[in-house]
Amino acid sequence: PGQHLVDGFPVLSAGPVPRISLDKWSFELKDDVRVIRKWTWSEFNRLPQTQIKRDIHCVTSWTKLDTLWEGVTIDSLLATVGIEPTTSFLLAHSFDGYSTNIPVTDVVGGKGMVALRYDGRALEPDHGGPARLLVPHLYFWKSAKWIKGLQFTKRDEPGFWESNGYH
Repeated sequence: PGQHLVDGFPVLSAGPVPRISLDKWSFELKDDVRVIRKWTWSEFNRLPQTQIKRDIHCVTSWTKLDTLWEGVTIDSLLATVGIEPTTSFLLAHSFDGYSTNIPVTDVVGGKGMVALRYDGRALEPDHGGPARLLVPHLYFWKSAKWIKGLQFTKRDEPGFWESNGYH
């Protein structure tokens, strides 16, 4: 209710768009403070890739239908390191300092991915490139742009917006 369809792809960010060099990009999977695994850009791109088509929705009231994404599912990440989720909660961390909290159940079972491509092309910086979290069944503020890692947390830690009074 209250959503309206858009043809374009609106750009909304909490701050300036960071420009991340691919030779400096890395992604960490952490269990609390312990690093489980760290990947470089080239290592991450060698992981199994999945393509999905989903509708996306922003809390600012726009909806875009049938968006095409490609990347590494959270299930594939966990399978690659041979672990099951260690807690019920995750914090996604971004290169610009943004974070968002997500229940693990919202990213496993094919529900979440680290997206590397949108509509057949490398993800543009304005839309979170080189990589963003994609959790299309939740409002898009949970699909953190410029992602650099996922951290299992013992409790539901507040992310950027929760720390600033939003729930």
